[in-house]
Amino acid sequence: METKVQGPRNWAFLLSVAHGNLSTDTVTLAEGQDTLEAGTVLGKVTANGEYVMSPAAEEAGKEGAETATAILAVRIASASGPTKALVVNGLAEVKSDLLIFDDSVDTAAEISAKREQLAAAFIKVR
Repeated sequence: METKVQGPRNWAFLLSVAHGNLSTDTVTLAEGQDTLEAGTVLGKVTANGEYVMSPAAEEAGKEGAETATAILAVRIASASGPTKALVVNGLAEVKSDLLIFDDSVDTAAEISAKREQLAAAFIKVR
């Protein structure tokens, strides 16, 4: 019998949101990313306005994305081009242990910095 592992569930990271659509928005994810799970911390690339996983520091071609501004709400399979996605981008509370960070965010200080960046976007990490 094949063993299957369930990944993060859509919206599982969320504790509370503002009324209506104040906490969510549809954004464009940049192409070239693998499958992204719900709870992935994202940043916006200044040059094109597309979102990528928020790296710990500025990276060539991803300038601006080092500042975390949103969290992916639902799992998105990798696509050949830019993809529309639903994100939480303000007025929300989220569970810290269910957030997924870029591989470059691997120290307590870098995780703390991402939490502060999300707080600046009115997303409280609990």
